[in-house]
Amino acid sequence: MHRKWFVQRTNAEYVSYLSRTASISPPLAQVLINRGIKTPEDVSVFLTQTAETMSDPFGIEGIETALKTIHAARESRTKVLVHGDYDADGLTATAIMVAALRRFGIETHYFIPNRFEHGYGFNTVAVKKAKDIGAGLIITVDCGISSVEATEYARSEGIDVIITDHHEPVLHPETKHPVLPKAVAVINPKLSGSKGVSALSGAGVALKLAQAMFQNPCHEFFDLATLGTLADAVPLIGENRVIVKEGLNPIEEGIRTGINALRTVSGLNGRPIKAGLLSFTLVPRINAAGRISDASEVVDLLLTTSEDTAVSIASSLDRKNSERQKIEETVYNEALEKLEQKDYEHAIVLAGEGWHEGVIGIVASRIAEKFYRPTFILSIKNDIAKGSARSIPEFDVYAGLVECRDLLISFGGHTQAAGLKLNTSALDAFEKRISSVVAERVKDFTPSLQIDADISLSEINFRLVREIEMLEPFGPGNSEPVFGSKSLEVIDPRIVGNNHLKMKLRSRSQVMNAIGFDMGELYNIIESTSVVDAAYTATVNEWEGGKSLQLNLKALRPANL
Repeated sequence: MHRKWFVQRTNAEYVSYLSRTASISPPLAQVLINRGIKTPEDVSVFLTQTAETMSDPFGIEGIETALKTIHAARESRTKVLVHGDYDADGLTATAIMVAALRRFGIETHYFIPNRFEHGYGFNTVAVKKAKDIGAGLIITVDCGISSVEATEYARSEGIDVIITDHHEPVLHPETKHPVLPKAVAVINPKLSGSKGVSALSGAGVALKLAQAMFQNPCHEFFDLATLGTLADAVPLIGENRVIVKEGLNPIEEGIRTGINALRTVSGLNGRPIKAGLLSFTLVPRINAAGRISDASEVVDLLLTTSEDTAVSIASSLDRKNSERQKIEETVYNEALEKLEQKDYEHAIVLAGEGWHEGVIGIVASRIAEKFYRPTFILSIKNDIAKGSARSIPEFDVYAGLVECRDLLISFGGHTQAAGLKLNTSALDAFEKRISSVVAERVKDFTPSLQIDADISLSEINFRLVREIEMLEPFGPGNSEPVFGSKSLEVIDPRIVGNNHLKMKLRSRSQVMNAIGFDMGELYNIIESTSVVDAAYTATVNEWEGGKSLQLNLKALRPANL
């Protein structure tokens, strides 16, 4: 009821043209047009993309130079240290790069920084680690784009550095040009010359370098890249969609020992593997280690071929995830208590002494979603506030932090998620500044519901559901299509299960089963009116061997609003 409903519309004749020429239904044609897929050729490419049709990795700036250095390292038998990150994207990227380099014939070690000891990013500790093991080359994954000092230190010690990252580069305040480390090669699709793959995750960038090394798609790494892509919530369009589409099957088939063990402790055996399911099961367990302890064991899990080792580590991650959930709930409730005691209009900034750094990002996400405001959650220790930011689609949080950089010790991230550090003495000034920046750029904080097409119930059939399945995997940038229908008669509404709203919806002679999960509170709306507008996804419900069409409700409102 609190959402704005937006129905996307296109010239009816063009929808009919695309439907006819691409041999798809009009509702699917409208959905694809909404996603910028507007010609029969575009439709064909979107629906038939495979690993073999991915772009040439050498189109990404820096890869060719990096490959020459990697070849030279192999020829000279130079040891390589892969520097990763402690989140799921960085860990899967590390596993890809380590496995690829070892297969390439290079002695390879890896270093995962500890969130609490080392902080985020490529730093001098890793350079010392490289010196200790006698490595002559460091390759970063999912980090390093702003690590100017660490890179310079490595060079002074005679160690080459290749940066692979996907985070926003730091821009010079005057020239607005990227300030890049002086590495042998800097590979970041966000830099110029990398069009078409700018939204890759850290694991996706590592996959592209591996593809360049072997000059083939490297199918064996797609399962790892899939987990990294889903973990980082990058848009599931273009090559990201191909990565996940190709990576789901090997995860479901249990090909990788470590991932298979993780599936077992997550209770996924025997269940169809979907992108959304992995985001709420495997990914949190992978992230758990880095949130509350050391994440190096995750790389061991992803690389091992020993079932005993895999089961042991997967069980450990499962326990840590349970511990993480308890810590998260405590910090979340404390944050809500603080929020109740203060006024906010444009941005939410909350800081607490000793809040666990490993969960503040998740807490920020939950509060941003609940209150629909850009949210900054910070943990205070020794007069330093260190935290995470999560945003709403209308606000680029990284750009917002750029406007506050004079108040910050450091920051980095993406449009929707970022990290930051500042002195506690600057907290009040930061809250005022970021609130002002948000106020300038966001004029309406009402969440909106995007409806792909206004259709009649008679257009919903098994063919349409099969067509929709062709658009999978669903995720950011490629969400499951939401359809809308007006003036539907409500028949036999009732609450079932754990607060689910179930009913039949009728339009003329067409009657359809519908269910709204966790929407029991809307029963009062149904009681006050017998005719509603509904937004929903079209699905097939399988029950006791039978199949029937069902609408999964996303929103309801009285008709004629």
